[in-house]
Amino acid sequence: FITPMEYASSLYKNPRGIGCQNCHGDSGEGRVVARYEDKKEKKSFVGPEINSMDFNNFFTALNVRKNGMPRYFLTHKEIQALYFYVQEKKKEKNSNVK
Repeated sequence: FITPMEYASSLYKNPRGIGCQNCHGDSGEGRVVARYEDKKEKKSFVGPEINSMDFNNFFTALNVRKNGMPRYFLTHKEIQALYFYVQEKKKEKNSNVK
């Protein structure tokens, strides 16, 4: 059997063929996914920080397609597990900074 954190980690790293960390960083802190030029203007495609969102916004973000964010068709329990994961990773990161 796996722990709730191990389950959540597996969802975060590869929920439906691509992991959340590819765009949102290892602990949901966000990251630059790509840099490009549009009409000679330098731009960045950024996966936003998700570890400071409240659950309702997190849930909505996973269920509404927008700005390159794919829909994963996750269950409510899977979304709860992902939210738990990013909150725990944020706590870990903050405790290591002190």
